[in-house]
Amino acid sequence: MPHDVLDALKPSEAEMIAIRRDIHKHPETAFEEVRTADIVAAKLTEWGIPIHRGLATTGVVGTLKGARPGQKTIGLRADMDALHLQEKNDFAHRSVIDGKMHACGHDGHTAMLLGAAKHLAANPDFAGTIHFIFQPAEEGLGGARVMIEEGLFDLFPCDAVYGMHNMPGVPTGHFAICPGPMLAASDSWTVTFKGTGGHGALPERGTDPTTPMASFILAIQGIIGRNVPSSQTAVLSVGHIAAGTYGSPNVIPSDVLVRGTARSYSPAVRDLLERRMGEIAKSTAEAWGCTAEYTYQRRYPPLVNAKEQTAIAVKAAQATAGVDKVNGKMTPMTGAEDFAFMLEKLPGAYIFIGNGGDAEGGCQHVHTPVYDFNDKALLTGAAYWINLVRQELGDDAA
Repeated sequence: MPHDVLDALKPSEAEMIAIRRDIHKHPETAFEEVRTADIVAAKLTEWGIPIHRGLATTGVVGTLKGARPGQKTIGLRADMDALHLQEKNDFAHRSVIDGKMHACGHDGHTAMLLGAAKHLAANPDFAGTIHFIFQPAEEGLGGARVMIEEGLFDLFPCDAVYGMHNMPGVPTGHFAICPGPMLAASDSWTVTFKGTGGHGALPERGTDPTTPMASFILAIQGIIGRNVPSSQTAVLSVGHIAAGTYGSPNVIPSDVLVRGTARSYSPAVRDLLERRMGEIAKSTAEAWGCTAEYTYQRRYPPLVNAKEQTAIAVKAAQATAGVDKVNGKMTPMTGAEDFAFMLEKLPGAYIFIGNGGDAEGGCQHVHTPVYDFNDKALLTGAAYWINLVRQELGDDAA
């Protein structure tokens, strides 16, 4: 069983690699994936799959009905966007767009789902309907949320929806997933401490906002250690600090801005982080004669896999790779993913596919300038999608 789909896909491997490398070479960032969407639309149309374009500007949805009657419908999602990052690789398919690159593997995600769509269009021996969802703007701008707001699941109703992402450090041919919370909510926060500033030699004549800022950065870690229940996981990290002028180190600035990220899994902890950070910012500022302006932006919700669909995903992965290569109880991670918006609307599951471990050359992590999707994973990923269809709509369905 693990090799029948892989063997059937083998003749399409070269095409998947070519598509993946072409997309990698021509990266497009959020809501600008026009060329990539054109490739997706052209391929789906070539294979006889009707398409819909325009959701979230560049989104593409292909719909394939099985040859056997069936009412069930599932959605399979791949993201298409690249990152604002200068590529440092020197292979032939490196980015030709200055300052942009596919540093997260969405080129591979798109190619894998296209490979599965081609096979399923030629072998529609299933009962029901598949919506192939090619989504823009996963990287920070919430393309999934925008597609939903513009009617994705009204136009294309689904009983369940599935997603997949590559994972460097996990060997190719392996999968990892868990039921329940798997990825964290991703929120952004900003605090601006305001004082009078003044001469660095005479700090007593003014109010110095750098002091409450420094105290605040240390104090918020107490939220994690003393307010968040020990059974829960949360992260608060500072990512940006701005104050003063480099050429004037003897001037105490009047304003200090500090920004960061907050990660959590439960609504209660998310509420706690937002409330306590505001309280600490205000009280710390007042203690030093300053004021604080505080904003907390809720961005991506936690990604929560449904129990039933996770079990289906595990079976599909095992049918693809074998039981020993599927970790169905992985430890949740504090990364975030906007597929979480889809899982808020529908039951479903999100799975990681290995992009290469240390034995395969020390594959770099995502979001680095030397990352590249591992073409060895393409067949495995496409086979997973096909086996998932078998589990949901085929003879393997429970």
